Amino acid sequence: MASILQPKAVAQAVFHPAWIPPAVDPSVERLKRVRVVAGAVAAFGVYTFVEGKFDFNEVLENIVVAALVLLFITPLTVGVMLFVWRRTGRIRELRGSLFNSLKLLLLFIVMVVGTVLLWQLSIQLGTIWTVVLGLPAMWITGMLMYGAVQLSGNFFGSAAVHRALPALLATVTTWLMALPDLVTGDLHGLSFKLGVVFILGAPLTVTGIAVLELHRLRRHHGIRLSAHPSTLPSPRPYAPNNGFVPPQGNMYPPPGQPYTPPGQPYMPPGQPYPPGNGVPYPPYGQGNPYGPPQPPQSPYRS
Repeated sequence: MASILQPKAVAQAVFHPAWIPPAVDPSVERLKRVRVVAGAVAAFGVYTFVEGKFDFNEVLENIVVAALVLLFITPLTVGVMLFVWRRTGRIRELRGSLFNSLKLLLLFIVMVVGTVLLWQLSIQLGTIWTVVLGLPAMWITGMLMYGAVQLSGNFFGSAAVHRALPALLATVTTWLMALPDLVTGDLHGLSFKLGVVFILGAPLTVTGIAVLELHRLRRHHGIRLSAHPSTLPSPRPYAPNNGFVPPQGNMYPPPGQPYTPPGQPYMPPGQPYPPGNGVPYPPYGQGNPYGPPQPPQSPYRS
């Protein structure tokens, strides 16, 4: 019950299931989390603070637009990559991972849209409903924020399909969300220079992180975006210290050697204790280990 009341624990369980593979490069994962935080700050209306006001309804509308863009652009991009991969492998092998990723995407979008509607109802229905609906809306919002951080690395589980697919999806999505503002000239009330920086800042940052990720995947792990996932080598363990990888075997000795394995340089093999009669301590009441036996004394003094 205590874990259910924590949005972070629920987000970890819902948006990072066991079928999502672990991160290959933790340094790139940290950059992705910085990207998510920067995107969240922009989503909550940086330009409205610059203008001296904050339009909460406009922020909610932007979140819904972003969710709809994800809903249409993500399957389209994956479909293009499936057409590329079919030349070097079978697509049927990817059905399970694709279906799981699609379910995670739909779950996140439904929760985002439901949360936006909950916030709008809490604002429109009056003060009492603001309190009644605002508390669960705050909890769900916190869970979705933690969920966005969880999904930043694998992009709705698409890393289970192909390790390089999350970088491509993040880049395509951010550029398609920024291009309409550039084409229409909607700078959100900012000046031309500040508006261009604000609109292009997110896609350029995401593209830079994606290029770095693809470069590290290709150089250190031999993973290429154009190759079919079945033809890719297994990712090697991440080694931060000049290529040194700690031993990957069993860290515990086999049964029968509880203290040290044979050949250990710090202790010669054999019995860890010196030989003796097998009884290190005398039985209770049979002799004094510190001197000659003493006659029993009465507990009562004369």
